[in-house]
Amino acid sequence: MRKILSLIFAFITTSVIAQNQISWQSLAAAERSAVLLNNSKSIIPLRDVKDLRIASIDLNFPNSTVFDSIAKKYWSLTAFRGDAISSGADFNSLHMKLKFFNLVVLKLSDQSSFNSNLMQFISDLESQSRLVIILSGKGENLARLDKVRSPIIWNRLQTEESASLSAQIMFGGIAAISRLNSNYSSLFKKGSGYTSKKIRLGYTSPEGVSLGKNFSSGIDNIVMEGIAAHSAPSAVILVAKDGKVIFNKAYGAHSYDGKNPAKLDDIYDMASVTKVTATTPSIMRLYDRKMIGLDSLISKYVATTRGIADKSDIRIKEALLHEAGYYPYIKFFELLKPGEMSTDSSAAYPIKVADGYFLRANYFDDVMWPVTLKSSGGTRGEFVYSDVSMYMLKELVEQVTHRRLNEYVLNEFYLPLGMQATGFLPRNRFDKSRIVPTTENDNWFRNMLVQGYVNDPGAAMAGGVQGHAGLFSTANDLAIYYQMLLNKGSYGGNQFFTPATVDLFTSRQSKVSTRGLGFARITEAEEKAGKGYPSQLAFGHSGYTGTYVWVDPKYNLVYICLTNRVYPDDNKTYGVSKVNLRAKVLDYVYEEIINAYNN
Repeated sequence: MRKILSLIFAFITTSVIAQNQISWQSLAAAERSAVLLNNSKSIIPLRDVKDLRIASIDLNFPNSTVFDSIAKKYWSLTAFRGDAISSGADFNSLHMKLKFFNLVVLKLSDQSSFNSNLMQFISDLESQSRLVIILSGKGENLARLDKVRSPIIWNRLQTEESASLSAQIMFGGIAAISRLNSNYSSLFKKGSGYTSKKIRLGYTSPEGVSLGKNFSSGIDNIVMEGIAAHSAPSAVILVAKDGKVIFNKAYGAHSYDGKNPAKLDDIYDMASVTKVTATTPSIMRLYDRKMIGLDSLISKYVATTRGIADKSDIRIKEALLHEAGYYPYIKFFELLKPGEMSTDSSAAYPIKVADGYFLRANYFDDVMWPVTLKSSGGTRGEFVYSDVSMYMLKELVEQVTHRRLNEYVLNEFYLPLGMQATGFLPRNRFDKSRIVPTTENDNWFRNMLVQGYVNDPGAAMAGGVQGHAGLFSTANDLAIYYQMLLNKGSYGGNQFFTPATVDLFTSRQSKVSTRGLGFARITEAEEKAGKGYPSQLAFGHSGYTGTYVWVDPKYNLVYICLTNRVYPDDNKTYGVSKVNLRAKVLDYVYEEIINAYNN
């Protein structure tokens, strides 16, 4: 009976939210109709998004909401409605509201009033800030913009797909290739137009990469089955292929009561995905810049390890491969003594581990780090998966960069890439309601709701920032980061790593396991299974909270699965789910791609 009720709950009340439903045929038609004009300075596609403060002004532009929603996948913007604006005074008032924006996107169409006041407004904007004009509808309107020198992205169609495409061209998710097929003015003549570059992820449908129209329903069925089996109350799945996001849906709700439906931009606790999305790329960057070597001793940088026999001669490469002989996992919460936790915040109890729950000051320095240094693990040279390795590498990164790990990765990687919601300590930046809870009782040391504070007790007790856990992110942000790795370190017109460094860290580097440097790869069991996937080029990582990232260069694939599988109490109430949602969806994706290749 309980199983039947669960199935009813899942299939009837589970919310499913998908990315804008894009018709492949309509998108292809919109792509043929899109023309980029006035781009001699190569302003389009936009680069260096972290420095942009974008205002998006709607002057009777059909499907403005679609344009903004796609644009927001690349960078944040503030929308202004100007449908009723026509007088000079109205435009002057609007102009005053734009003083803190350094890029204005003006959306026009056949329905816009191209009067002298609008022309003066455009002239004022061009003289004081960067301007991009998005125009849809009749080409005759181009003649009215003959004196404009800012980039214009024009599409004769006025559809959701053309609005989506214009946003993608602006950010480089799709390249502009078409030319004007008629003369519209002395400036905009037949044959006019610029070709732009694709430098970021695009957004399309499965048919856009030759997958069947039933691709989406297959994933739906697996995820719904998983939610019914209590694999997790929520999930966000993203699949990108050939540099295009072809599938992105949110399922279920933050908890099993269904009160807070999951959304595409929900923020999840990454758990051990932190290792390959924060700590490992930091090591990659330092290696790339020749600031460290993989054979360098960790003790060269982490001075307190120098006098310890089993730690003084450990090399960076050994820690990345989990072959350093470190202890696997230290249960720091078991070391807590009466009086070391408080329900009130103060100078004596500053470390917040949950709402209304605080740890005493200096606990990491006084207790956790000394215990870490004294810990001893397995045999050096054997593969023993260890969180301690990432504690060590986090200290190394901070010693070399002279910056905190959370600040370093935010400014070196996440913001330059356009990852708007990725980082440590999310409650300092985002509303609590947007962050998916991990547990109501972690059965370790927090018998309370944990939402926006890292689930891992060691990382929580260390202040929320550690090398093995503490990172939070969204599916779209992770797709950006892992597409950058799939691109051999390139994204958005910037090179974050050299191709050689990406290849080195993501390929097999161990004689005793199949792992790369920091990254998980195809296992021996998967090799023996003979499925034909994953390929030997694939890499990624899983996280304890129910997260999974996977990249397979052979299939030009990025797969992101975010769940809160440990909710509500780390399997104590419902037991271990019989549906491995993360792996089952990935298997399905592989099989669909391989079938498409074979047909």
